[in-house]
Amino acid sequence: MHNVSKENYLSIIYKYRDSEQEIKPNLIAEKLNITRAAVTDMLRRLAKKNCIQYAPYKSVKLTGEGEEFALNIIRRHRIWETFLSRVVGLPWDMVHEEAGRLEHSSSDELINRLEEMCQFPEFDPHGAPIPDKTGVLPKQDRLMPLSALKDNQDGMVMRVDDSDRKFLKYLSDIGISLKQMIHVQEVLDFDKSILITINNKQLNISNKLADNVFVQLESQY
Repeated sequence: MHNVSKENYLSIIYKYRDSEQEIKPNLIAEKLNITRAAVTDMLRRLAKKNCIQYAPYKSVKLTGEGEEFALNIIRRHRIWETFLSRVVGLPWDMVHEEAGRLEHSSSDELINRLEEMCQFPEFDPHGAPIPDKTGVLPKQDRLMPLSALKDNQDGMVMRVDDSDRKFLKYLSDIGISLKQMIHVQEVLDFDKSILITINNKQLNISNKLADNVFVQLESQY
């Protein structure tokens, strides 16, 4: 899969700009499922177009122009996801890929109309914030990964990673959805897996799964 547009690159860089991970070619290659060589080539081209600040061995950063472009494509993507979920009725594990196909060919007028039909949503079906027409994001309390909770803490699911369809399907299968309350019973020392209670059901989930589910602590709501 080498036919990845500059929009995909800029979206990934924007998405991870506030994470603890440094945005380097290997991270982008992993998230877009392409070779590191292809990533390096595209990053050089994006730097020449003044969309990013890029130097070997350093973290990639968006320029003002690059951030504006990224916010526009993220807005398109998340509004399409919301429309496909609310209006078309697709499950949350299907809307990401479909929105990815539709976002590039849609006019701003169409996106604005879809936004209106969905009654100006602030968050997409996975809990990600949707930029408005001017690129402003809605306010959201600080979230933390479920893996950061300790024994006997409670959290409400506010966002999940949307990059893996199988992951989203698995979350649905075990009953994890947005606005869902999760009680952490115990974090197991030997593998950091987590014993949780959800819907009066006890489950053991992996640390990797918990890393990709983001919650608001009980004290915040």
